[in-house]
Amino acid sequence: MVQKFFYVLIALAFFTINGCSNGGETTGVSIDSIDAEEVLTLDPNADIFQYDGVIYKTNIDWVEELSLTKEVQIGEIKTRNDTNTDFKDETANKLPVGAKIFSAKERGDILIVELEGEILKYLAIVEG
Repeated sequence: MVQKFFYVLIALAFFTINGCSNGGETTGVSIDSIDAEEVLTLDPNADIFQYDGVIYKTNIDWVEELSLTKEVQIGEIKTRNDTNTDFKDETANKLPVGAKIFSAKERGDILIVELEGEILKYLAIVEG
């Protein structure tokens, strides 16, 4: 009787473990960044730049209303590309080369650009 009970427990454990497996696939929500072409197709006048594979856009009303603190410089614009949508990291379509990019102390999805004493707030544009 104990041996039969043991086999039932093993079979139950096997089915439970196998039933919880999804064959190596991952499930859940993923957030993907969109590229410069997609952003500029939706808004041809958008002021954008790319940093760490993500497009950042300014002139978003609710972002402009936030009170943010400039933290550390994380980069600067190295290329200006206002002729096509082939963007690489630290490429902008309106910011000049040399514009400094800072993290924002309060938010990880917003970067701050300092340009001629003016502070510009850029939001990461993602889909997901």
